[in-house]
Amino acid sequence: MAFRGSPFEGISTQELLVQLSGKKKAEKKLPLWFGTRGIIYPPNLNLEQTSSEVTAKYKASLVAGASLADLTGGFGIDSYYFSEKIEKVQHLELNPELQEIAEHNFEVLGAKNVISEACDALNFLKNTSERFDWVYIDPSRRDEAGGRVFFLSDCLPNVPENLDILQEKAENILIKTSPLLDLQAGLNELENVREIHVVAVDNDVKELLWVLNKNASEGIEIKTVNFQKKEKQVFNGIFGGNPPENYSEPKNFLFEPNAAIMKSGLFGRLGNELGLEKLHPNSQLYTSDAPVNFPGRRFKVLQILPFRKKQLKKDLQLKKANITTRNFPESVAELRKILKIKEGGESYLFFTTLQNEEKVVLLCQKS
Repeated sequence: MAFRGSPFEGISTQELLVQLSGKKKAEKKLPLWFGTRGIIYPPNLNLEQTSSEVTAKYKASLVAGASLADLTGGFGIDSYYFSEKIEKVQHLELNPELQEIAEHNFEVLGAKNVISEACDALNFLKNTSERFDWVYIDPSRRDEAGGRVFFLSDCLPNVPENLDILQEKAENILIKTSPLLDLQAGLNELENVREIHVVAVDNDVKELLWVLNKNASEGIEIKTVNFQKKEKQVFNGIFGGNPPENYSEPKNFLFEPNAAIMKSGLFGRLGNELGLEKLHPNSQLYTSDAPVNFPGRRFKVLQILPFRKKQLKKDLQLKKANITTRNFPESVAELRKILKIKEGGESYLFFTTLQNEEKVVLLCQKS
């Protein structure tokens, strides 16, 4: 198409390429948009930065009420799903071209309770007399030079610096941050945090969501969710409220927490609630004699081998295996080189350290 040129009068080749590329990217990320005639797509960068339908629907499940202001409206995915839970949604976007595209798509999708406006959202809040049930903000994680940043105070707009106006204009605040932001670092910058949601898709943490309310209690609830093709794994706890952990040698079954739980740090609560024991304080691998319903991967332990480089290749006799290291000095790449094992197959090797500091290899199969 780039070489042939646009066959449509009044539409440039570049404009057409943006639409073709956008529709292709939307097929898996935004199936409702992909399957709806008349949708207009923004440039790739805007599309990459937007929420997926899965994560947008989850955010919408956290809100309810008469009004919500989406201060960083963007392409409008979040605003659209908020509109299914909220009577009136104010979609605010600084970029007038992007705002115009989003407004067009709201009409195409029939979201009549979304009011879209091109403006500076913070100025809008300062000048409006309206008070909202919710404000939602997803600050840009790039600085003025285009480099990536993670602390909230380095993002644009600066949320900690503007918390007073946000709390003045809304009963509840929902903030989306980078999945790389340390939870304690986020708490150090915010106040009145009621809940932290760790949202993963296919075992990849996509978003951290922070719910703020002036009436928040002292115990901050952490809610983890991992969306998979066939199931949704959920586990909740209280920040900093981990009970003591119990330890054991490897038993019949091995359990590996999903990425959302790994981010949450709810390790003691996870083992305590499910009756599991850990192999080592730093491994985050659990074991038990019997299988349990677990928010992560579960394996049957077939063999426990001491880690001896020269002997191990002979003991395993594997040409293919899936290798994971936890609290172990060698990397996966180094181990593959040593053992000459290719990736794949039905065997799973966990290289880890036990409580007595012994280095071992657990030969497992999925259970």
